[in-house]
Formats: sequence, structure tokens, C-alpha cells
Amino acid sequence: MRMKTLGLGVLLLTSTAAASGSSEPTPAATAIPANRCTALVGQTFGDGVQITTAVHVDAAAPGTVSSGFGPPLASGIPAHCRVSGVIAARTGAGGKRYGIGFAIALPDAWNGRFLLQGGGGLNGSVLPPLGTVAAGDVPALARGFAVISHDSGHTGAVFDASFMADQRAALDFAEASVRTVAVTGKAITTGYYGRKIDHSYMTGCSTGGREAMLASQRYPEMFDGIVVGAPAMRTGDSNLAIAWSAVQFNQAAPRDPDGLANVAQIFPAADRAVILKGMLDQCDALDGLRDGMIMNQAQCHFQPVKLQCTAGKAADCLSKPQVDALDRAFAGPKDAAGDPVYAAVPYDTGIVDASGPLPGYLPTGAPGVFGPAPRELTFDLNARVRAVRADAVQRLTDTHVWTNLNSFLGHGGKILFYHGVSDPWFSAFATWDYWQRAKAANGAAWDDASRFYMVPGMAHCAGGNAFDSFDLLGPVVDWVEKGKAPEAIAASRRGPKREERPMCAYPAYPHYIGGDATKPESFACRAPKS
Repeated sequence: MRMKTLGLGVLLLTSTAAASGSSEPTPAATAIPANRCTALVGQTFGDGVQITTAVHVDAAAPGTVSSGFGPPLASGIPAHCRVSGVIAARTGAGGKRYGIGFAIALPDAWNGRFLLQGGGGLNGSVLPPLGTVAAGDVPALARGFAVISHDSGHTGAVFDASFMADQRAALDFAEASVRTVAVTGKAITTGYYGRKIDHSYMTGCSTGGREAMLASQRYPEMFDGIVVGAPAMRTGDSNLAIAWSAVQFNQAAPRDPDGLANVAQIFPAADRAVILKGMLDQCDALDGLRDGMIMNQAQCHFQPVKLQCTAGKAADCLSKPQVDALDRAFAGPKDAAGDPVYAAVPYDTGIVDASGPLPGYLPTGAPGVFGPAPRELTFDLNARVRAVRADAVQRLTDTHVWTNLNSFLGHGGKILFYHGVSDPWFSAFATWDYWQRAKAANGAAWDDASRFYMVPGMAHCAGGNAFDSFDLLGPVVDWVEKGKAPEAIAASRRGPKREERPMCAYPAYPHYIGGDATKPESFACRAPKS
């Protein structure tokens, strides 16, 4: 849900491309008349497309540009034309103004590639068109891509759903804005440079990941390469599962004088420490190295019952209600027929995190991004399932059902998936389930077009005690354009000392083979034992 003279721009591109580890050639500067950028205002690029501003931006040095999330970009940003506009501006439901706002960055040194940048949450704002998702330290713009971002058809706070009252805005959010913005962005790009685009790409995480999935499913000819991160592909089910799990946890809570769950006391700090130690005792060494990370997720079968007190509750063990709550919550809800409503949640080190606005999966009692912690002790699962299934916008928004991708694969499309194992919003197992079903539906063609990467310790899209800085954009480009299939991906994390480790195509994992554990050569991708 995440996210500066010409000669200097070329120098920055040279240095950042080398830092990325990509084999892409450095793009050469294009001789662009000084007024070509500003002249875009008022030009027509399709029905209803209004260019409101077009400004040439000088190159920026490393560490001076914000992506909108986290620290400034480690790379520089090249000189480019920054264009803003709106598509199909109108007055909609309730007299509110609607339209798809967008921003596109057109670098002076263009490499012939186009990238659509996915959004986050319920969108509602136009993020800087940089292409930072899964791009390591060098975003797409710094590599010479033309990059476009958009608000999906409405303005508002990231979780403000009031736009759903407007039919067109709801449809644009659900799916249509992806195609609309891509068509507009491609028209602007080809018009500006006076030649066709060589290859088109899309990257996104969370809502952006869902948008990237629907691009492969519903607009299969539009993109050559796609990177999907932690997709919000079935939010009705995942939100239901979170609410259901909260009730399971609350049943293990001490009660306040009103009989309501004291959520903050379900898993106090001491018990979180017990759970973390238990997970590491059972799973840490499965990757050959005890380092506080569970890298071999496929073989981690954590059993909370092994932490249960044999007598009364003590500081170094869990009560039976706590153990039962863990078992039920992490297994996920099942319907009346016993079928899963949503995927199980993986046990990983990040589940015990109690910090920030989006803590780990265990309840903290603190208010979250959606308000106060729920304190209910009962849950009508069947009623909630019926409500989710009856939600028309939800059905159109979801991307977890469609698996026939033969048109996308048929033109050589490549798609990479990644998901943080400690993601508290969307289970990494749900995305893995989709990947497996897509493999079954598409056969051998899937192995020639897709990889899935689990990221142990990583929270939602980034963060956690994880090797969460990695480049999947370069590998998907190399796969599309050179036929070079990706395997192990270099991943790093920052701390007192930079550490690097290979990120392996799941279910393989980086197994420690000896040497300096901060160096990638001390690990080898290995398949889990059956």
C-alpha cells in the first residue's frame, strides 16, 4: 500500500542501474525540445482526457526524493516531464466531483518501457509516479521507464468508502481504472516520444497487487510483465477472517466489570515472548541456522499446544484458552459444510509485533486504522458469509477466482508474486493457494511464466525483521525481454550492518551452508524435505 540538467540525469541513471544489479542497458538521453513538455497541456489523448499541468523536473540527487512512504529514495531521479491530469471529470452521486486523477513521469532518457503503478487501500489519491514497488533501491523511473499512477476514480482518505455510492466510481475502483489509465498513459507516452512503446509492465502491492492480478486476468494483452505483491484479492473474506479471529482471541481474554473482553490482556508482553520463543524453538533451525528467522516456512508446523502449562498459568507457558484461541484463529473460519471461508494464517515471527498502526496478527487492544479493537465474544459466521457473497462490488473487485490466463501467457506474459509471511491483513497462504490453482489451470505454461516468493518476517508489503528490500522488476524485465527465468533473488535488510540473503522461489528456502551469515553466498536455495 505503499510507495532532477539532462547530463546529470544520465549520470544518475548510470549509477542507479548499476546499483540495481539489473542487466538492463542504461538508456541514452533523448533530444527533446525544451517546450515539448509544457506543450502537452491542452493536447488531446482520448475522449475526456484533460492534461492540467506539464512541468519539466530537473534531476534529483540520491536521498532527496520522497516516495510518499518511508525514508527518501536511495537512488537519484532523472530529469523528466511530470504531467498531471484527469480522465472523465464529472459530477456524480451527491453532487460530488469525480474523475480518474493521474500523474505520469516521462524521463528525458527513456528506455522504451512503460509501467503502470498500482495503488493502495481504497486509493483516493495520486501517489508520485516513481515505480518503487519491488524495485529494490532503484525505482522504475530511475531506470528510464515512463511511469503512471492514479487515484482509481475518486479523491478521499485512503479508507474512505463513501465513493461507492457513485456507480461509475465504484466500477472504476473495482476494475475499469486499470485499463482506462493504461490506455491513456500509453497514448501520452507514444505521443510525447513520437514512437511506440517497446514493452509494458505493471507492479503493485496490496490494492496495487489486486489491480495487477486483474490486469493479467481481464486485460491479458495489455502488459508483458507484472509483479503482484500481497494482493488485496478477496477483502470481504480476509476482513471476515480477521473479525472472526478477533472473537476467537477475545474468548481467551480476561473480562472487565461489564463482562467485555480485556483485549490488551489476552497476550501480554511476557506471553508474546513465550510464543516467539516457541515458534523459534520449533521452526528456526529448519533452515540450518538459528538466527531468529523462520526461513523454511513450508516445513514449519508450529504447535501451540507444546507451550501449554501443565498446571496453572505460569510466566513461561500459555493457558489452555490461549492455546485453543491460537489454534482456532490461525486455522481460519470454516463454513457450515466445513470448507474454509479464508486461508489459514502462517505462524511467523511478526505475529507477536505490538508496535505501529498495523501490528502483528495477535491482538493488542490498541485502536487500529479502522477504529477501536473489537471486544465481541460471539460471531455469526454464516450471516457474515452471506453478506460478503451478496456484495456486488466485492464480487467484481475480487481477483482470487479467475485462473485461466492462457491469453496472457500466450503472448509471452510473465508474472511474479511475492507476499510477506507476517502480513497481518492478507494471509500469504491465500496468495500461495491462488498461485497453485493458477498452475493447475494453466499447466506447463505456468512454470514458464511465473514464480512465487515468500518473504519471512515481512509485514504488509514491507517492514518487520525481514529481508524486505529486493528487486523483482529487473528480473521480470529480463524474463520478458531476454527469456532469462528468475530463480534466487538478492534480498537485503538494513541494520547496524547490511545483510543480504537469497530469496528463493517458494517452497524452496535459503538454507545456511556455512560462512558469514550476513553474506548471500553462505546460503543456497533448497527444496523442503517431504
